[in-house]
Parts: sequence; C-alpha cells; structure tokens
Amino acid sequence: MSLYRLARPLLFSLDPETAHKATLRLLDAFSFSRAIPSHPVHAMGLDFPNPVGLAAGLDKDAAHIDALARLGFGFIEVGTVTPRPQRGNPRPRLFRIAAKEAIINRFGFNNVGIDAFLANVARTRWRGVLGINIGKNADTPAERAADDYAVCLEKAYASASYITINVSSPNTENLRRLQDKHPLDALLARLVALRARLADRHGKRVPLVLKVAPDLQQDEIQSIADSVLRHGVEGLIATNTSISRQGVEGLRHANEAGGLSGAPIRERSTRVLRGFAAVLPGKTLIGTGGILSGGDAAEKFAAGASLVQLYTGLIYRGPGLVSECVSAYRAK
Repeated sequence: MSLYRLARPLLFSLDPETAHKATLRLLDAFSFSRAIPSHPVHAMGLDFPNPVGLAAGLDKDAAHIDALARLGFGFIEVGTVTPRPQRGNPRPRLFRIAAKEAIINRFGFNNVGIDAFLANVARTRWRGVLGINIGKNADTPAERAADDYAVCLEKAYASASYITINVSSPNTENLRRLQDKHPLDALLARLVALRARLADRHGKRVPLVLKVAPDLQQDEIQSIADSVLRHGVEGLIATNTSISRQGVEGLRHANEAGGLSGAPIRERSTRVLRGFAAVLPGKTLIGTGGILSGGDAAEKFAAGASLVQLYTGLIYRGPGLVSECVSAYRAK
C-alpha cells in the first residue's frame, strides 16, 4: 500500500481547503522524490521530459514548484494569476464528492498578484518546463479584461516556458463570455501582437495556449478553433472544470456553485478534446479533465492530446498517478 493511500483518510477527514494547504506544506518539508520513466515529447518548440504535467490551480501562487517537481511531472503549470492580489470567493469554496471521485471548487482566482507570484517563481531552483496561467481580476470590467491579460503576459513573459490564457473558469463572473467569437478574437489579437513585441525584446518566442471549457457545443468548438488558427496560438488545453452536474446528481455538495472536476467530466472533456483535434491539425492539444488512471490518460492521447495534465486525480490517487500516466503514453 502506498504512503499516500495510508495518509488519505487523515487528509480526507480535514476540510478540503485545509487538507490542500497541509499537503503542500508536507511536500515542501520532505525531500520526497519519485523516479519517473523518461519519455521525451517535443511540442510547441519545447522539450518535455515526459508528457504528464500538473494542471493550474493546485499551486496558485507558484509557491511550491520545487516540491511539486519532485513528483516527476514533465511540466508544471502554476496560477491562475491576476494583475492585483485578490482573496477569491468566501470559504467554504472547495467540496469533495468522494463517491464519484469528484471535486467542486469556486475559488475565484484567489492569488497573491503577479508581482509576488513572480517573486516566488524567481526563488525556484527547478528549471523544467513552466507554464504560467493568466486571468483577470474579478472587479475588472469585462470591456477591460484584455488589459489584465496584457499586464500579466508582459510581466510573466521572461519567466515562462509557455503562457496559458484562461478564459474558461466558471468562478469569475462573465469570464466564459471571452470564449465567444468577437471577444476572443479581440483578446487574442491583442495578446499575439504584444507577444511579438515581447519576443523581440527578450529574444525568445514564448508559446501561447488557450484553456477552454468542457461545456462547449460543436459550433463553439469550431469558432474557437478558427480564432486559434487565425491568430497563431500554439496550443489549447481541453478542458477546465464544468458547470454541468451530470454524474453527481442528488449527491451531497452536488448543488454547490462552482466548477466540477474529476471522474464525472472525463467523457465530456474528452469529447471536446476530440472535437478540437479534428479542426486544429498541427496544434498542440493538452488533455485534462477526469484523469484518474493510466487508462484515462491513454484515452486523452488517443483523442489527440500530445500532453496531459493532472489535478483532481492526484487528490484521489496520489503521486503514483504520474508514473502510471507516463507509462500509458509509452504503451501508446
């Protein structure tokens, strides 16, 4: 039995957000590391030692990168970060639905703000592939959302291996409207133009990745794909959390506001991933959503993902899930 399986009942006896923070502190305190089989993947001009990464949201402030890197991830994504610090939504805001291996969160982009966030990144010793996930402050008007993304892109550019544009969290009011055709076109046009100037200034071209929702219909998938192709965005993450409650109906906490993640959204996320794979030839697709086994990761790879990311699966399965998913890619 793994150490995590022994520790999980204690962690699950705690409030979920308290357990989340306690786990990160334990990882910081102990020099625990895992040997992960090497399986290099080249994508977006970057070399990944293996195709299994950590999804944004677990380390919102980039404060635990070194500890998380020891778990063997091929890449780590931190954030979501906003220009100014914000508390996020009131607690409680994280809920387990253990019977379905699911989580509902309504954190609301709680983070220390871009300046303190980058100070944390600067203290990190690990030098692997680092994604920085950017968003807007909750009190920034929708018509000025692009200003927030531009501030974060410019400040984070030098520190990032790639930058993810998060327009799909359900926990910031009206954020998902940025996935609509005209707002998305305007946002991507501005950020890609800014990226061109930053590439000249810094002497490197940092890939841009768009993170989308699992609740998209086919016409929305096509519209987003058209924008990605039109503006030359290098990658897409499918998907964020879901506003649907399919698969958890009637269970405790199922009616809490927020985004649903974990096993119940696996099929929905994979459907969206497969839809983008059909209309984004040559683009790097990162599959996330409902990966709780190597078989789930293999499903994402088969659907068109070059890389995958974990979050909720780690809560239910522990660090051993990383090597299991790497092995699933090796067996592809």
